[in-house]
Amino acid sequence: MSDPVENETPSGPRVPDHTPVPRYRTWQGWPILSQGFRPFFLFAGLWAIIALLIWMHAFLGLLESPGALTPLAWHTHEMLFGYGAAVMAGFMLTAIPNWTGRLPLQGWPLAGLAGLWIAGRLAIWFSDDLGTPATALIDLGFLISFAVIALREIAAGKNWRNLPLVLAITILITANALTHAGYADITINGADLEPIGTRLALAVFAAMIMLIGGRVVPSFTRNWLVKAGHTRLPAPFGKFDKIALVVGIVALLAWVFAPFSVTSAGLVALAAVAHVVRLSRWRGLPTWREPLLAVLHVGYGWIPVALALIAAGGFWPDRVPPSAGIHALTVGAIATMTLAVMSRAIRGHSGRSLTAGTVATLVFIAITFAALVRVGTPFHADTYTVHLMVAAALWIAAYLGFVLVHAGAILLRPR
Repeated sequence: MSDPVENETPSGPRVPDHTPVPRYRTWQGWPILSQGFRPFFLFAGLWAIIALLIWMHAFLGLLESPGALTPLAWHTHEMLFGYGAAVMAGFMLTAIPNWTGRLPLQGWPLAGLAGLWIAGRLAIWFSDDLGTPATALIDLGFLISFAVIALREIAAGKNWRNLPLVLAITILITANALTHAGYADITINGADLEPIGTRLALAVFAAMIMLIGGRVVPSFTRNWLVKAGHTRLPAPFGKFDKIALVVGIVALLAWVFAPFSVTSAGLVALAAVAHVVRLSRWRGLPTWREPLLAVLHVGYGWIPVALALIAAGGFWPDRVPPSAGIHALTVGAIATMTLAVMSRAIRGHSGRSLTAGTVATLVFIAITFAALVRVGTPFHADTYTVHLMVAAALWIAAYLGFVLVHAGAILLRPR
């Protein structure tokens, strides 16, 4: 059973189903190297657990800072360019063959790309010994190779409508390079480049949720509602969606380069309103009966919440800490949406039904409460550490459940 997420494009209707049978159906090697989602979704799930355990031990003073970075810098970098980049690679490497009709990356080339991802994690860990230039070169190697592969496949398949996804990877490469420049104390006109790179990476992931999520969430919802006999369906993609996307991307860019500007805060607030309205047009309430679908609405719902908190932090910096909006975006939107998409893709490509069992449902509940607690943590200075520990425990529970539920589907052959 192939999940339709692979046939959705971010800028148009799904590609007609007349592509060649992908080579992974006759792949005789290790199953984990048959499709891009298998190694990278597994790495993402495991790294989400391991990296957070390392961060919490460092935060509590039980572990020295990894490499040359501060504990916070390491945590931020590895969540974005470790976890986030792995999910992006797993999704695109699985989706692109369906979009282009070309054979998927598999076998030793896929193993090589996965090895570059691992090398990046090790380079950051041993950055104190390697030095900044070597660390940056190794860490950037994965994203650069990934971008080259994606561009090659899209160009060879003449699937130009999905070229913006290569642009997204390229911007993520730029963001990562900026963070490494910041670690080396390089500035431009006195500006610290590390936070700019971090915000730029966050903007890339938020924009991808707006772009791709804005296609697949109403599409999946429409299909489910039709099967359930509902007549009121999600609004089709139209002019309002295009306006919401433009406003959202402009607002994110303003925040990246002028995070404390009142003008930026105003644009971000406008984007929050636009995406609340956009989400309300997708008929999400009836989907509570199917958690695998409902969680997509919850994940997207964190986008306007994050934008609203970022805007509020710009207007009232003394009352709304910046980390509230940041974690609404990361633990809320990015983590929830990536868990939802990974779960759906794994089930679809391993021949399993597109319904969430008890453990999968608990995973979605755990990550939702992790986001709620983490967003609220900076508002409780007296119990900050307690709130942080609770959020971390919920996060680890969510990703541990994800790995336990889906490890078999990743490591074994499709049914």
